[in-house]
Amino acid sequence: MALDQTNHIGDFMIDRFASFQDSPAGPAQACFAISPDDAAELPTATKAIYIGEAGNIVLVPLSGTAEITFANLPAGAILDVRARAVKATGTTAAALVGLA
Repeated sequence: MALDQTNHIGDFMIDRFASFQDSPAGPAQACFAISPDDAAELPTATKAIYIGEAGNIVLVPLSGTAEITFANLPAGAILDVRARAVKATGTTAAALVGLA
C-alpha cells in the first residue's frame, strides 16, 4: 500500500523516525500532565517541562536527591531538565506538562 497525504497506510500512522534512537536532546515522544507532589516521583523522567502558567518549580533532578528551585519561570516556557520529581511545596507554576 502507498502512503496517503496524511502519512497513513490504511489505519496505521507511519513514524519516519522509528528507526532512530531516542536521546535526551531529541524531541519528546511522550507527554504527561505533572501534578506536583511532595511524596511521589514522576511516572517517567522528563527531558523537559512545559510551564503553562508562570511561577516557580521545585524539582529533584534525575541524577540527584537535593531539591532545586527554578524561580520566576514565564508561562509558555520549556525548562530543559531531566527531573525525577516535582515538589508541591514551593511550586507555584501550574499547568505543567512533562516531555519525555
